[in-house]
Amino acid sequence: MGIFQIAGEELIKAGECSDICLKRCLDMLTVDNVNPRVTVEITASVLPNEWGIFCGLGDALNLLEGIDIDVYAMPEGSMFYSGEPVMRITGNYLDFARFETALLGFLSQASGTATAAAFIKLCAEKVPVYSLCAGRVHPAIVAAVERAAWIGGFDGVNSAVAPAGIPHIDVMPHNFVMCHSNLNNAGNAFERYMPAEVSRVMVCGTVGDVKHDAIAAAKAGAAAVRLEMRENSGSVRRLIEELRWELDINGFTEVGIFLSGDMSPEDVSNLNDCVDAFGIGGALANAPAIDFSFDIVEIDGIPVSRCGNKSGAKEVYEYGDGSHILLPLSSQPPEEVRCMTRIFIKSGQILNVPDMQKSRARVLSTLGKFV
Repeated sequence: MGIFQIAGEELIKAGECSDICLKRCLDMLTVDNVNPRVTVEITASVLPNEWGIFCGLGDALNLLEGIDIDVYAMPEGSMFYSGEPVMRITGNYLDFARFETALLGFLSQASGTATAAAFIKLCAEKVPVYSLCAGRVHPAIVAAVERAAWIGGFDGVNSAVAPAGIPHIDVMPHNFVMCHSNLNNAGNAFERYMPAEVSRVMVCGTVGDVKHDAIAAAKAGAAAVRLEMRENSGSVRRLIEELRWELDINGFTEVGIFLSGDMSPEDVSNLNDCVDAFGIGGALANAPAIDFSFDIVEIDGIPVSRCGNKSGAKEVYEYGDGSHILLPLSSQPPEEVRCMTRIFIKSGQILNVPDMQKSRARVLSTLGKFV
């Protein structure tokens, strides 16, 4: 550990970020020379919503690279359901078991964030949605969270360390206004010094009346004015409607309303007809992780399972309408389905890596079936 309480890449790649009991049990298996060839599946029996979005595959592949195993997985951005394996690993157990904890962490965190983002995107319908969660998650993982939000369908993020290729949303902070004598000066400075390509989203209600601030921001060149949701959606709706009226009657019909704050997916759904964009923080930062498990389903080619699980390696197939069917890997699937998984690692070598933009496109294509 360094000056911050975080595990570095070296510890993670060495398999040191595991449950302490797992480490001790692996030591016992090593002493007894117990190292069967197994197939492990990663599944979730319970999901926060009806479905989940698979994410975090790139980190998982980098973690497992160089180990003499084969890894099959759903492509990143795939929609999956309860009980469906998103990843299947075959190899000698002791060769990869020490990575169980880190592997589940990579997939659970990223998939949970991507799933929450996709659900919020559905609730927003055609209204753009942006991540404002950078100050609500540990800085060591903010890039991964922003990546998962983008893959899940968000339209941009606000972190300076987000992966390249993700659009930024630049929203004027309250303290920028506080450092000026009034919003007029802050807005004029924002307009004067920000690069031309930066969106002019100016905050309202820092110290003054929201409607007065909105008009001042519009006069300073704002493309949108930012409100924060601090009450229930009904009260906020009335404020938005009043604000829209004042902007329109003063000739600022093209100035949008950007709503941020502590919003639930239900709030987004209730207000998507009266705002021009949403900024989401806590609903992403606090997104429930997907509760994946790492289960042996075959030992030396023989189907096995722990109590409550289905034994044997399995495959997920998808029909043309998007519905899924789960079958034993050894069975013959119907002709009209396609196999959901692909091989990503063969004998320790990564064969292909996820493309962030293709993963996002896969999510948006799937969400389009819900509209």
